[in-house]
Amino acid sequence: MDQVNQLKEKGNAALSSGKYEEAIKFYAEGIALDPNNHVLYSNRSAAHAKAGNYAAALEDANKCVSINPSWSKGYSRKGSALAYLGDHEESIAAYEKGLELEPGNQQLASGLAEVKKQAQETKLRTEQLFEKLKADPKTREWLDDPEYVKTVKKLGSGLLPHSSLDAKLMEDKRMLATLSVMLGVDLGSPMDVDPPAPEPKPTAPPKQEPPKPNYEDMPENRRLALQEKDIGNEFYKKKDFDNALLHYNKAIQHDPADITFYTNVAAVFFEQKEYEKCVKECEKAIEIGRENRADYKLIAKAFTRIGNAYKKMEQWKLAKTYYEKSMSEHRTPEIKTLLSEVEKKIVEEEKKAYVDPVKAEQEKELGNKFFKKGDYSTAMKHYTEAIQRNPDDPKLYSNRAACYTKLAAFDLGLRDCEKCCKLDPKFIKGWIRKGKILQGMQQHSKALTAYQKALELDPSNAEALEGYRACSTQLNSNPEEVRKRAMSDPEVQQILRDPAMRCILEQMQQDPHALQDHLKNPEIAAKIQKLLESGLIAIH
Repeated sequence: MDQVNQLKEKGNAALSSGKYEEAIKFYAEGIALDPNNHVLYSNRSAAHAKAGNYAAALEDANKCVSINPSWSKGYSRKGSALAYLGDHEESIAAYEKGLELEPGNQQLASGLAEVKKQAQETKLRTEQLFEKLKADPKTREWLDDPEYVKTVKKLGSGLLPHSSLDAKLMEDKRMLATLSVMLGVDLGSPMDVDPPAPEPKPTAPPKQEPPKPNYEDMPENRRLALQEKDIGNEFYKKKDFDNALLHYNKAIQHDPADITFYTNVAAVFFEQKEYEKCVKECEKAIEIGRENRADYKLIAKAFTRIGNAYKKMEQWKLAKTYYEKSMSEHRTPEIKTLLSEVEKKIVEEEKKAYVDPVKAEQEKELGNKFFKKGDYSTAMKHYTEAIQRNPDDPKLYSNRAACYTKLAAFDLGLRDCEKCCKLDPKFIKGWIRKGKILQGMQQHSKALTAYQKALELDPSNAEALEGYRACSTQLNSNPEEVRKRAMSDPEVQQILRDPAMRCILEQMQQDPHALQDHLKNPEIAAKIQKLLESGLIAIH
């Protein structure tokens, strides 16, 4: 579910930045992985509403409510979407349902008040419209038709979309007269103006063919060679590599001193995945180029092509060598990027080649031996070597963190603990060690969280219980200081201002068992965790 949460956070960030389509995309990807996640539907409903797609917003809100009918926020989304669509009656019902579930929710209350105000304004506007229609002799008699009255009500409340109105105008001639009365303008009379002249459509400029090269003044062998090269290029563009190769070789026969003909042949071999042949052809091209004093850029191009061929063959060191040779002829950003890529690959391969779990275990044992003797610096060196030999073993990072702690290098020890817990979140010793380091750094609230993680894995663990109690005592030793420190945190202030959270906290005081239900909601759980870390609340 970590991937789902990451997608949700990305969607939230995009929504906050006004990138609504991007937010919708992230929420949709999350829904694809977890189709019963009501929070994702709620968030996507908000994004659709921000993007002006209220029908889609309503669809997602309905889905959210169907998945979790007891979650008040879903009804807030539904009420908002319905209000935008002009369906005030259903919107009011949605807000009221939400308030039944969460009476103190300020967002639901303000939404309900706003939609009731809109409904009252719409009602007044509709009544005024009917008064106008009754007063006009043309429209008065149509009010006896229930279908006409129904359409007028939709028109007055804004529930009739433009497309439907256009269709009504075509089907029902009464609508034009209705709109005339409504707007106070005779829409049936022709306007005394000249129609606008049609704008001339821009014509695309004629496509110009590139000028054909003029080889007439060249020696015959050179002219024939270039003509063959041009034919070869046309076949190359069409991916007809056999014919391209045929004409490039004919070009070489006519003029064997031109380096570009050889690099063209090499390009064909590269496309055909004949990488060894590509390398040999480029080497020949460099030799010919040197003999005939070819431009250094052309020499560099041949070296690059050799590097590319070795890269395809995953011979990273050879690729690096030839990219460096290319750079020595002519430096370009593109070659520098390719060189950086293969250098990274070389480092990765060397690390993989160095991995040896057996030797890692031997180094760990040596580290343990020196640790027991109190020689923490030497122990740390052996643990570091063990990590390089087996970088995925969480225990090695935990052991090295113990050395850093003894050497008072708390920041390095904390980094190792975080790596350890990331590799194995169920490794209890990693969480306990992290808690101890954070205690040493006087970060008691964070240490408390680490000990809580350990106690989730083993509620009876003596070290974790002792650490948790020590941190709790430290944090709560001066309640006034705890309160001041917590209240200066903007995130804590925002949580305590939230009417829904205040309601939840009151409920927790009256019924401690209610906490378990609230913790099922990830957003509420995160807020409660923040209050726990700040020391403002405690769970017994």
